[in-house]
Amino acid sequence: MKSLVSKLPEWLKKPLRYLRGVVIAAAFCGKKRFCPVCGKSSRRFRSFGIWPREDAQCPHCGALERHRLLWLFLQKKVDFFDGQPKKVLHVAPESCFESRFRKQLGDGYLTADLFRTRAMVKMDIVDIQYADQSFDVIFCSHVLEHVVDDRRAMKEFFRVLKNTGWAILNVPITSVKTFEDSSVIEPDERLRTYGQVDHVRRYGSDYVERLLATGFTVDIIKVDDLVDSHEKLRLGLSRATDDIYYCTK
Repeated sequence: MKSLVSKLPEWLKKPLRYLRGVVIAAAFCGKKRFCPVCGKSSRRFRSFGIWPREDAQCPHCGALERHRLLWLFLQKKVDFFDGQPKKVLHVAPESCFESRFRKQLGDGYLTADLFRTRAMVKMDIVDIQYADQSFDVIFCSHVLEHVVDDRRAMKEFFRVLKNTGWAILNVPITSVKTFEDSSVIEPDERLRTYGQVDHVRRYGSDYVERLLATGFTVDIIKVDDLVDSHEKLRLGLSRATDDIYYCTK
């Protein structure tokens, strides 16, 4: 459906977006949930996922639990929204963030992806074509589990990050210990082994050891570091939500 809409002329897209907004507003009208990314309230969040999670996705902007948590972190713990010029690399940009980050950062914002044509540059993160210390901030969330040589990608992020910069390198933790098997190639096998056909490993809590081995200093931020129990429910963060891996040199 989305691919069909994307092919429509712009003059037709605008009223369709407006109509979608009206339908969503009516269907999810309420105040029990709040999305800090778009600043809108709703009766509940949508279910989302291959194995659907209830109360997961903002019906207005599409932000998931991890996006809402990261937005809070950016607001409360770092200088991202201080209005100062920054050079930011955003790998596989999430739609709920992209336009908002671009508005905040202007020409300092660079989106990159190996496959998605809407990204500003085509980039293979195991071979980043930018000079050492090019970026103040790097965002790469739920990407490394798709990359065969993830350690090389981490080294590239370390190389292009400024000494005074920071990076958010988040992955889903779905195992006690990181597991990968290069012989698992077929989509059905990957689905059974890793939970998605395009994943090449399951990360465990030892993920941080890979980041440390690269040279990063890593702070792990959890939900409870940012919100109390009441806010967790209101923001749809009550269930286990991905930790934030805040990396500096």
